[in-house]
Amino acid sequence: MTKPAIAKKTLYDQDFLAWIEDIADKLKAREFESLDLENLIEEINSLGASQRRELLSRLTVLLEHLLKRIYVDLPQEFNGWVRTIRNQRLELEILITQSPSLKSIWLQSFSEAWRLARKRVNKDYPLVEFPDSWQFSYEIEDLLDVDFWEILGSI
Repeated sequence: MTKPAIAKKTLYDQDFLAWIEDIADKLKAREFESLDLENLIEEINSLGASQRRELLSRLTVLLEHLLKRIYVDLPQEFNGWVRTIRNQRLELEILITQSPSLKSIWLQSFSEAWRLARKRVNKDYPLVEFPDSWQFSYEIEDLLDVDFWEILGSI
């Protein structure tokens, strides 16, 4: 009777940092035939997913705080909300500058972020009537620069 095969642990399973360094060394040396392609492909795909997740997360936080700053009448909270808005705008600008292709999924991400942000603020502020749809520009540049609460104040 034969013994069941014991799965051999790969460098990827044992030490991720060492695996990365090994892959980088093999790529530099053009040793393509000895690359751990299966795990390399998986890691590259996860990097793209991570970028999309970060875009969605930061956009959700931005919209959530914009909604609070625009529609929730709690002046003592305004400074904190504005600081969060500035921080998320900066991080989104950095993210988009480093990965301009994220612009191609901006509207799709915006739609999902809007749904999530609205869900959060509705739970936190059930007495406040938030709009069903975003009332302002969807353009990246506007969302990263315009203080929408000032627009409402001038109407």
